[in-house]
Amino acid sequence: MLKKACLALICSIALVSVTACSGGGAEIRSEITTTTKGQQLLDLKKAFDAGAMSRDEYERERLKVINAK
Repeated sequence: MLKKACLALICSIALVSVTACSGGGAEIRSEITTTTKGQQLLDLKKAFDAGAMSRDEYERERLKVINAK
């Protein structure tokens, strides 16, 4: 009886210690871009031509796309 109680206690402690290690709330971010630079530039031009952005906005965003790695 004592052996079973000790075994149950050891298993409980082991289970609690394993479940307590859940990552500490670390935030993991991942960004995947499948749009090519060419497509981004075409989309920007289309938005500019449609009047959705000013020339300054268009040039600023165009340069961001061109200079992005």
